[in-house]
Amino acid sequence: MRLVVGLGNPGRSYEATRHNAGFWFVHRVVDAHSASLRMEPRFHGLVARVNERGHECWLLEPSTFMNESGRAVAALARFYKIEPQEMLVVHDELDLPPGGIRLKKGGGAAGHNGLKDIIAHLGADFWRLRIGIGHPGDRAQVIGYVLEKPRKEEDDAIDSAIDRGLEVWPLLLESNTEAAMLKLHTDKPKS
Repeated sequence: MRLVVGLGNPGRSYEATRHNAGFWFVHRVVDAHSASLRMEPRFHGLVARVNERGHECWLLEPSTFMNESGRAVAALARFYKIEPQEMLVVHDELDLPPGGIRLKKGGGAAGHNGLKDIIAHLGADFWRLRIGIGHPGDRAQVIGYVLEKPRKEEDDAIDSAIDRGLEVWPLLLESNTEAAMLKLHTDKPKS
């Protein structure tokens, strides 16, 4: 992986909302590497570069809103000649319960506007780390639900999922996606 994108919405009012689970993951990676995100106007977002075991990776948090994430991702990917299959997009996932986490390559947007915009700019051949936030149960409530803070027990479960994602971070950096999937998809969440 040469680029990891965390999806979310910029601004204090969105910081703790479910839709920002991708940002939360990137923040944890940045903290683990004692790196810092800095605003890069040409990439329409906050950017950091980390190096682990000789693998250099860019981290990006688009400062566009979710619906325009593709503009930021495409700008950085094209500048550094990063192919979609060398990218990991980390995002909230309604179809997984809080605490669920899955890795997959390609596929559709499943109604996720951030993914939809990235696909429109770069195609769908990128990796996704899907962090479960659960579903409100009614399709009409989805927009409000993703823009709300998770309840305490959901927040703890989401944080646990991010921990599991960080456990496979070295495998992801080495593009050892099969081993990362095996670990993520078979290990039981810690309670």
